[in-house]
Amino acid sequence: MDNTALQEFFVPEDVLQILLSASNSSTLIDSLETLIQVCRTADGRADLASKSVLPSVVQLIQSLPYPSGRHLLTLSLKLLRNLCAGEGSNQKSFLEQSGVAIISNVLNSANLSLEPDSGIIRMGLQVLANVSLAGERHQHAIWQQLFPKEFLALARVQSRETCDPLCMVIFACCDGSPELFEKLCGDGGITIMKEIVRTTAAVGFGEDWFKLLLSRICLEGPYLSSLFSNLGFVSTTENVEDTEFREDLFSSEQAFFLRIISDILNERLREITVPSDFTLCVFGIFKKSIGVLNCVTRGQSGLPTGSSMIDVLGYSLTILRDVCAQKTLRGFQEDLGDAVDVLLSHGLIELILCLLRDLEPPAIIRKAIKQADGQDGTNSGSSKPCPYKGFRRDIVAVIGNCTYQRKPVQDEIRQKDGILLLLQQCGLDEDNPFLKEWGIWCVRNLLEGNEDNKRVVTELELQGSVDAPEIAGLGLRVEVNPETGRPKLVNVS
Repeated sequence: MDNTALQEFFVPEDVLQILLSASNSSTLIDSLETLIQVCRTADGRADLASKSVLPSVVQLIQSLPYPSGRHLLTLSLKLLRNLCAGEGSNQKSFLEQSGVAIISNVLNSANLSLEPDSGIIRMGLQVLANVSLAGERHQHAIWQQLFPKEFLALARVQSRETCDPLCMVIFACCDGSPELFEKLCGDGGITIMKEIVRTTAAVGFGEDWFKLLLSRICLEGPYLSSLFSNLGFVSTTENVEDTEFREDLFSSEQAFFLRIISDILNERLREITVPSDFTLCVFGIFKKSIGVLNCVTRGQSGLPTGSSMIDVLGYSLTILRDVCAQKTLRGFQEDLGDAVDVLLSHGLIELILCLLRDLEPPAIIRKAIKQADGQDGTNSGSSKPCPYKGFRRDIVAVIGNCTYQRKPVQDEIRQKDGILLLLQQCGLDEDNPFLKEWGIWCVRNLLEGNEDNKRVVTELELQGSVDAPEIAGLGLRVEVNPETGRPKLVNVS
């Protein structure tokens, strides 16, 4: 494209001459391509800032129609993005040239068709992302221009390459401002986050901005319940504590959302102290999801299973597991809040023990019973199968983490006749990888510093209870030290 052909785009002559001169080029395309390369270095960006190139680039973008000028527009946006990468004078000039409004117009134009132009949208968002890093004034200008209408339209673009920079822009604008996070998750903005989650559930994400945004909103902020409800089929006013179960209770987006929250918490377990309201919300979701156990067969895979109902059950359980693990990982030197104490006061141990009792025995015990009684090894009575591979392990992990240096929990398990039940979880199980390790961890915590619990185990051994087929089949026995009288688990397999 020569410079004569540019007349149809009404490119101002002074803009053209500044760009050609700065790049020592003869055509606009050559000029843009050259300047893009120059801007890859900090010195190059500073040099072009001294030559006031950015205002010319902004004017050029404003003069290029979409879609006929798409190629030049792409190059211009790429140059503008590079110019604004960490160069303060260019970022300031961008605001002075009404750059936010001009980029917003480009984004709207590229998003009007049935198939939005994800390439142009991504480049425009990258420009805003670089500008947003300049500080509060720049962030405020972007927020005022795009919230909520433009953000919502961009969140609905089903493209990973646009969702990543969109999350970066929103995070940068809100970071350090509880007021803006409140607006984002309030009545006027929660739909933006809902659409971001839906888009990400459909196309995935390639950068960490999505997880950073959810972490700030749901783990460090109080908005888990609101966002979870908005992603579902139910009204946002429906209480997640309601335990009534139905087959269409949870959406695939809710399952995906909890999966990401579980990942974030697991990755940041040593950094984040989750608030009690977060924990109670997840516990409410978990209680609501356990109704699925009445209508499932034995799971053939681990999480995610592809079933929204089972995945919500599993991921809410893994979140509870990790919440209860914080004391183990971080000890007593930090104030971890009262999240686990609140769970315990709301009946966590009783519920988890009931679920564990209702499950069919572990695979190794089922085989032992089958051999001893000549049965076919199928479920008996009301025994429930594990809905996914690892469900039993995750239940035992919650109990094991809760019993770590918590004597009231140790005592409660003994008082609810849970010690033998937990001893039965210390073997290999093909349906529950690492069950043995979690089971031994759980029993170790159950006995540590608790003479009453050790005495119960000793009595079980002396009465022959520990030699029942359920225990013998585990390849374990309880050995009592003749001098101290203290029991310990011994692997004899």
